[in-house]
Amino acid sequence: MDGGADPIVTPKPANLDGVTTRTTCAYCGVGCGVLATTDSAGRVTVKGDPDHPANLGRLCSKGSALGETISLEGRLLQPQVDGVATDWDRAVATVAERFKATIAEHGPDSVAFYVSGQLLTEDYYVANKLMKGFIGSANIDTNSRLCMASSVAGHKRAFGADTVPGQYSDLEEADLVVLVGSNLAWCHPVLYQRLAAAKAARPGMKVVNVDPRRTATSDLADMHLALRPGSDVALFNGLLVQIAEQDAVNTDYVNSFVNGFDAALVEARMADISVTGLQLEELQAFYDLWVGTEKVVTIYSQGVNQSSAGADKVNAILNCHLATGRIGKPGMGPLSVTGQPNAMGGREVGGLANMLACHLDIENPAHRTAVHEFWDSPVIADKPGLKAVDMFNAVGEGKIKALWVMCTNPVVSMPEADKVKAAIKGCDFVVVSDMFADTDTAKLADIVLPATGWAEKDGTVTNSERCISRQKGFLPAPGEARHDWQIMCNVAKAMGWASAFDFHSPAEVFREYAAMSGISGRFGRDFDISGLADVSEAEYQSLKPTHWPITKTRTGGRYFADGSFFTGTGKANMLAVSYRPPQSIPTEDAPYIFNTGRVRDHWHTMTRTARSARLSQHLAEPYLEVHPEDALKLGLKPADLAEVSNAHGRSILRVLVTDRVAPGQVFAPMHWTGQTSSSGRIDTLVTANVDPVSGQPESKAATVAIAPYKAGWYGFAVCGDALTPKAEYWALAKTKSGYRAELAGRKAPADWEAYARQIFDLPNAQVVTYIDEARGLARLAFLEEGVLRAALFAAREPVALARSYVADLLGQGASPAVLSGRPGEDQPDPGATVCACFDVGINTILTAIETKGLTSVDAIGEALNAGTNCGSCKPELATLLVNALTPKAAAE
Repeated sequence: MDGGADPIVTPKPANLDGVTTRTTCAYCGVGCGVLATTDSAGRVTVKGDPDHPANLGRLCSKGSALGETISLEGRLLQPQVDGVATDWDRAVATVAERFKATIAEHGPDSVAFYVSGQLLTEDYYVANKLMKGFIGSANIDTNSRLCMASSVAGHKRAFGADTVPGQYSDLEEADLVVLVGSNLAWCHPVLYQRLAAAKAARPGMKVVNVDPRRTATSDLADMHLALRPGSDVALFNGLLVQIAEQDAVNTDYVNSFVNGFDAALVEARMADISVTGLQLEELQAFYDLWVGTEKVVTIYSQGVNQSSAGADKVNAILNCHLATGRIGKPGMGPLSVTGQPNAMGGREVGGLANMLACHLDIENPAHRTAVHEFWDSPVIADKPGLKAVDMFNAVGEGKIKALWVMCTNPVVSMPEADKVKAAIKGCDFVVVSDMFADTDTAKLADIVLPATGWAEKDGTVTNSERCISRQKGFLPAPGEARHDWQIMCNVAKAMGWASAFDFHSPAEVFREYAAMSGISGRFGRDFDISGLADVSEAEYQSLKPTHWPITKTRTGGRYFADGSFFTGTGKANMLAVSYRPPQSIPTEDAPYIFNTGRVRDHWHTMTRTARSARLSQHLAEPYLEVHPEDALKLGLKPADLAEVSNAHGRSILRVLVTDRVAPGQVFAPMHWTGQTSSSGRIDTLVTANVDPVSGQPESKAATVAIAPYKAGWYGFAVCGDALTPKAEYWALAKTKSGYRAELAGRKAPADWEAYARQIFDLPNAQVVTYIDEARGLARLAFLEEGVLRAALFAAREPVALARSYVADLLGQGASPAVLSGRPGEDQPDPGATVCACFDVGINTILTAIETKGLTSVDAIGEALNAGTNCGSCKPELATLLVNALTPKAAAE
């Protein structure tokens, strides 16, 4: 057994003051390069790296705020066993002994790893090697199963390998960009800005947005196709028919490089395009534009993938590009954009349960033998393991008895999340490696292991265009935190496999992984980075962003323009696919289609972004978008609370009445957790229907019932320290000076002062109150030595006040205006934040439009900086501008 720390070769500057490190962003799959500069106080400033090919210096609001998310507040600094801090020797020994005993008694398939697209490639590689080559099971799956598995399946069926054909530069070269199920403006803002800049430079470029919901991305589009949820296959089958009927088939390409064209077209001709819900004129306009434009890029994301027909949707898109030969050439081809920083890297190392490392196939005996021999491992997994939904079902059924969760939070992010929570809670033995011990998942673990985070980790990631970049740690690991690859090596050694896991640096892991990829190359597969197999420690440290493949004869480039696919025949496969509706059908008990997704300034389950006050100001609580017709029918008004429920779960969400969603459809963001809200874990409502090919859950089309939440009181609270909300409904967010909370309950507290002192933990503070029991109003301000420490505002209706203004008063001297909740005339209220990058509020923007005569988004940027960094707020700025100027135009 070896639980001690291995030496890690990761050069760190002796003096951090003024040191700038080139690294990679921690968020989405765009893979932006960042420049992180530290100072002597440990503060970090972050800028975009102008030399990185993914972002060319741009960063989104989340990336720009990375420096605000790396404090040690709440960090797990020691291993914990049964909630008690311990040393690494005991923790490692316990993990190893429990896993060994479980395997000995119940076999290797009784254990499982659930990992994450936020791990670095080196972490992922060690996890895959340990599970598949030494434990001997393929029960290792990743949260990438929830976002990109359908794309993997579609690629493999069409191309023979999980190959992304093109590159980001195709966005600048295309004449038509079609965005399918992708709110690029909020989810991949830097790519959106590249696209927006290209369109501004070439106004003839067209953009089509295919999405049931009108999003910020729709504002850039020349055409928005608000198709019915799940009908993408019918839409693209209709396009394939038009390609044939308008003589746009590239016959030479199809005859030389493609199988299955005739069968795919026959099936497409049977499509009923009316299921899209689109008008024939809309459809024909789209089809004519796509067919008549040679340089077409089709970008697709979660709206395509997160479906019980996700793989078929992907293949319907790929069919159109293959039929026209519009693939692998500058400005043309399909592009899957991923949601996590290393979703692509995880796919490359075999992080999914149905594959081996380096894009080798677990069901191919020759591939298995080659990997087995390369690892010199005692066993090799010989069949696919359990995919995410099936894995947690097996945990709940007691078939998996030991589970290790790394760097992810399935109790929040998995469909039917309450069922997953119960499964993990009932599992015999659960290990969680994380930065925090208070996540919804970590709270259920027997052992919690402190892992390093973005600012400390060292390794590589691969972005959505196959670009491998270095992530470099620039801060020392806090407390006893260790890198994920190191933790797994410690456990593997304690299980008896010391020599196979004797890695001392991430570069060592990377070299082995790169050498292994040469096997893939020898089998004629796509993923081969064997040109880096001999990289030295110094060369690894200075490795520049590089697109794979990386061999002695080739680096980067596009795939498939000249054929050369990775199927058994060497030709691409067009698949005959047909429309299948979502598995959840609206009923009288659950009549509304429930769509989920992301917001602009938060990411995943907010374990990182919730630490930034700036990122929490734009949208500070979970919400439900409801069409005005449905709101009227349900008796819901703006800012009311709605109870959303089905057989799997229940949430209470703030109502946002908007025509961005169609009647009968609602939308809620997926970021809120048990630490940030009382009932915002909306994946409790997502039914665990999965694609039969990819295993990816359908997160866009559950069905729910909606009813008004009949609150007896509503509240808003601010506190300089962490407050403890005690209400049936609450949502907590960080502010510049502390925390804010939205509150509500069915029955108002009998004693407002006692209630407030309890949630603020201020038993002895001076209190100033205004309470009107007849009107149900209560306003209380708590002072210590004349300084505002907390305040509570309550009413029978949703509380109307200047929230940002009140939050900014914390820590300041008492002001008579505190209880009014609004600033005086000499203190303008900036209003809700619109531009998170520069902290510009809606009232500031509207005032500038009126007083300075601003008439364009660019003019707003020049006056206020709003929209000049990541540009994600530009659609909102444009809407504010239109609304502000329309009355003037009408009056004139």
